[in-house]
Amino acid sequence: MPRLCQTEGLTDDQTEILKAVRTFVDEQILPVATELEHADEYPQEIVDGLKELGVFGLTIPEEYDGLGESLLTYALCVEEIARGWMSVSGVINTHFIVAYMLMQHGTEEQKRKYLPAMAAGEVRGAFSMSEPGLGSDVSAIKTKATRTDDGGYTVDGQKMWLTNGGTSTLVATLVRTDEGADSVYRNMTTLLLEKEAGFGETAPGLTIPGKLDKMGYKGVETTEMVLEGHRVRADQVLGGEPGKGFYQMMDGVEVGRVNVAARACGIANRAFELGIDYAQQRETFGKPIVEHQSVLFRLAEMATKVETAHAMMVRAARIKDRGERNDVEAGMAKYLASEYCNEVVEASFRIHGGYGYSKEYEIERLYREAAFMLIGEGTSEIQKMIIGRSLLKDYKL
Repeated sequence: MPRLCQTEGLTDDQTEILKAVRTFVDEQILPVATELEHADEYPQEIVDGLKELGVFGLTIPEEYDGLGESLLTYALCVEEIARGWMSVSGVINTHFIVAYMLMQHGTEEQKRKYLPAMAAGEVRGAFSMSEPGLGSDVSAIKTKATRTDDGGYTVDGQKMWLTNGGTSTLVATLVRTDEGADSVYRNMTTLLLEKEAGFGETAPGLTIPGKLDKMGYKGVETTEMVLEGHRVRADQVLGGEPGKGFYQMMDGVEVGRVNVAARACGIANRAFELGIDYAQQRETFGKPIVEHQSVLFRLAEMATKVETAHAMMVRAARIKDRGERNDVEAGMAKYLASEYCNEVVEASFRIHGGYGYSKEYEIERLYREAAFMLIGEGTSEIQKMIIGRSLLKDYKL
């Protein structure tokens, strides 16, 4: 077993789950990841394998046909999957966030309707908060849900950056409902939008135009969603009560940030593996480059960053598993892991020299994937704002 990214205090079940996932990554993902990524091809066989492993229902309680595992177990599995190919972890991330929001905030009817099918991978979840002009300012949301006479809503607007926008069939979507509250944040509602998988008009008044072309994060589709007079029933309001959408979404984002931290840890760990392997094979000036002190020091720095990021991610997950707020810890983990991920990948890229720029070498793919970690689930600057504001409350004079 590799020395890095070990986690103390795991149960036998957690250890067996991680062993199974790591074996799957080594045998089913790593051999095909670069080829599929360059082709921007959806990894259907890999996704089917993850369904068989039970990953789609990993955190869903047993009473809803899931495995009932913790956020920590999930995050460690994501770390392993991202080590193989970060895009695959994206296939299950938004699905996991929607399942989490249903578990925490859904009505019993909503849980029984969606969670068993989500655990089986038959219903696939997507998470929609961002809009074309929104960025990190959630208060500027424009997508509007207008109440109808039957208690439902008509929704109009445009959403952006939906991971799994095409393959999903259930989209947790943040909208403005203007319920008359004195705060913009209490005038937001999460709607559970139902649609068919695919592109085009996948439900009346709901259109997924097509895939957005991206620098990296390929294979998994990222899309827009256009809503024009889309009708939803009253029972599609998450939790059955409007005006709570912002707080529900922020709860989901906290676990999402642990997820992105785990992804960054996985990418960094793989970059270290590639770097230390290459450094032992490549020779310059009559000896392997690992025997040059500058390369050896670089590897030591890389390994230290991988370990530090992993420890922060594990701590954030465990705090959430205790039922405590982890906004600071999740922000710290996401911020540190994403920055260190980029530094470790760049260091590995430098170790590879000119070959690192070639698409024949895996590090080229990681170099493009690492950039997404800096912006997914909030930029480093947003994390610093969250961390700083919370610390001021704790240390107020």
